Amino acid sequence: MAHDAELAARVRTALSERDVREVTMFGGLAFMVDEKMVACVSGGGGALLVRVSRSRDAEYLAVRGARRAEMGKGRSMGEGWIAVDEEALTEDEDLQFWVDAVLEHHAESAGR
Repeated sequence: MAHDAELAARVRTALSERDVREVTMFGGLAFMVDEKMVACVSGGGGALLVRVSRSRDAEYLAVRGARRAEMGKGRSMGEGWIAVDEEALTEDEDLQFWVDAVLEHHAESAGR
């Protein structure tokens, strides 16, 4: 299934200040910062897959349109992996919220 090209362009713009590499992964287009996946635009099962801090997982799951990411029906990807529905990403501010979340986690994990 092809990824959402419009959403991919928006993510690309939101990450434009970073050195980003794009890779086909998880059935979509993944955005890699320092060779770590931070987000993936999908064609199904959630418009955007994000990698966030496990310590803030419950907080992020409470955000409108967010749910636990699954790798196949009923197979949870675990804490820190969240799928965000397309309807929850219509405004640039909504997308920026998730971009900020993934970059926060990226910065935390780089400091370990």
